[in-house]
Amino acid sequence: MQKSIKLVVLLLIIFISTTANAREYRLKMATSWGKTSSPLIDIAKEAAKLADEMSNGELKIRVDSANKHKSPFGILDMVKAGQYDIGHSASYYWKGKDINTLPFTSMPFGMTAPEQYAWFYYGGGLELMQKAYSRHKVLSFPGGNTGVQMGGWFKKEIKSLSDLKGLKMRIPGFAGEIMAKVGVLVTNVAPGELYTSLERGNIDALEWVGPSMDIKMGFHRVAKYYYTGWHEPASEMQFIVNTRTFNKLPKRLQKVLVLAFKMAAYDMYIKNYDLNAKAWKQMKKEYPDIKIKSFPKDVMVALKKANSQLREEMAVKSPILKEVFKSQEDYMKTVREWTKISNYQYIKDNL
Repeated sequence: MQKSIKLVVLLLIIFISTTANAREYRLKMATSWGKTSSPLIDIAKEAAKLADEMSNGELKIRVDSANKHKSPFGILDMVKAGQYDIGHSASYYWKGKDINTLPFTSMPFGMTAPEQYAWFYYGGGLELMQKAYSRHKVLSFPGGNTGVQMGGWFKKEIKSLSDLKGLKMRIPGFAGEIMAKVGVLVTNVAPGELYTSLERGNIDALEWVGPSMDIKMGFHRVAKYYYTGWHEPASEMQFIVNTRTFNKLPKRLQKVLVLAFKMAAYDMYIKNYDLNAKAWKQMKKEYPDIKIKSFPKDVMVALKKANSQLREEMAVKSPILKEVFKSQEDYMKTVREWTKISNYQYIKDNL
């Protein structure tokens, strides 16, 4: 009898020990994306899957699309308040709330995706991002890149700067401010109304993303001039984590979570690159009259001038923003020299 009791006690100890070691940490992630917004929603799901697999099931993350929480632009507030543990969104969405968050997505005439990733992880960018977000009591990590975004769909060709005067265009954010400064009538239209607005002439042009996402919207059916990019050369999404939640995780799971973010982010970049290539091939085949154009020189000169003026005005108002701008500018001077003699020169020499 005594031996039986000892055996039961031993088994109970083993069970309790095993259960303790196999504790599950359940977190919730809110995204800015709808449930069918691929590849943006895919990145959040991939990060959750990787965290589960790498933690042997200890770290479980439930991903909620915007269809569920109904607040696509409220991600920062929800994570800050602890309503959600993690968010997946884009840093420049919080420009109106905190101007310091703007440059961590992409800046006009800035770095390409590889250059920007190098800045984040080896040029001090990640540390500056944590500094900017510390006042919101969240941590922020790179969350997947779209690469160079196209300059937009135009119903008429832009031959000079004067063609932009009075042009009605949907282009939000900082790029919209730049366009407004050169005479564009910038307007904001809900995504679901963009195609109809363009088709009916309520707007003359619009900017979305690139072939992989534009093809689903059908803009190429009503506007044949597709302009190359300048305003978002490396649009990085972001994962944000409630700092208190993160600090409660065991160190090993903190590392797992950060690594899952990093792996999933890179997967989005290469996946979107592939999707862009395939979508562009399809567009060209089905609509051979699409014209790829670059903005004329006088337009680019005016856009760069407006960009510089606005940056200077913002930097004066914020020491942190000034520090981030300088860091990006200094790093770009170094990294761009290598880009020019490597990728750029290779493509140029082999066209």
